[in-house]
Amino acid sequence: MQRRLIQARIVNPLLGTDALPLPDYATSGSAAMDLRACLAEPHTLLPGERVPVPTGLALNMMDPGLVAIVASRSGLSLKHGIRVAQGIGVIDADYHGEIKVLLANDGVQAYTIQPGERIAQLMFQPVVQVALHPVDTFDTGSERGTGGFGSTGRH
Repeated sequence: MQRRLIQARIVNPLLGTDALPLPDYATSGSAAMDLRACLAEPHTLLPGERVPVPTGLALNMMDPGLVAIVASRSGLSLKHGIRVAQGIGVIDADYHGEIKVLLANDGVQAYTIQPGERIAQLMFQPVVQVALHPVDTFDTGSERGTGGFGSTGRH
């Protein structure tokens, strides 16, 4: 698979060292690259607390047809209750500032984020922008209609 080049700017000198390498894919089949905590010292995240964690990285995607999505790491979420606080983070193509991961601790114990620890995943996706066209009724129907929140059943 050919990789598309995205400009990456190091905004913290801790990033790009042996202790804190640039984000990359863990395996050839990985869909997302790991983002690491760009911290000089450990930071303890208390239960119920949310904190923006710097990554030391800024991007220039140079394409409004791309978006970078910040997602939780499943192991951190399952084992410790640490997740991306807003569900997913959206890094728009025109944002050139440092990527910070808003982490939340849903667990019952404090969790200490270590410098260089993998804290989230970064995935690039295509963007489709639409224009909303207000109507009184839709041109087509659907089997579901307006049913939501479990209207199709459990099994």
